[in-house]
Amino acid sequence: MIYSTATLPVNAPGQARLTRAQVWEGLVQKARDAKLFFPPDECTRCEIVEESDSHLVREATILGDDITEIITFDAETKMTFFQATSPREGAIINELFEDENGDLQLRFYCYLGLRDKAANGPEEQAAQAWMDSDKGFKAAIQSTLKRIRELLDEEKV
Repeated sequence: MIYSTATLPVNAPGQARLTRAQVWEGLVQKARDAKLFFPPDECTRCEIVEESDSHLVREATILGDDITEIITFDAETKMTFFQATSPREGAIINELFEDENGDLQLRFYCYLGLRDKAANGPEEQAAQAWMDSDKGFKAAIQSTLKRIRELLDEEKV
């Protein structure tokens, strides 16, 4: 089982200030169209096949893998990506919260297994190490916040 987490402040010094509502809207856009948040060759397809006020189902091709995710929303707080069809099984969570000083934080965390791979085997250990590295969730949070700021500048959020 893979468990990884990273948390970063939304409004680090020197960055344009984002509100909870702006970050949430950006996360919703990320759920609706992952292509907006990945380099062009990493997400080649993203389609919503079902949606309601509480969730949506998307089919996407990310890093060459065809995946289906059920994405649930806890308004302006938490978004959970359940891996329905994917090389992974489990959930990836994006969570907005205020720390003890009232500063807005964005946390990504996951509970995942790799389908058809040995539990805690070499593949899961490698995935765990990558997610825990500076290239994993920490980089994902940084690039997500950067892209939300860009979308705001383009008046698309």
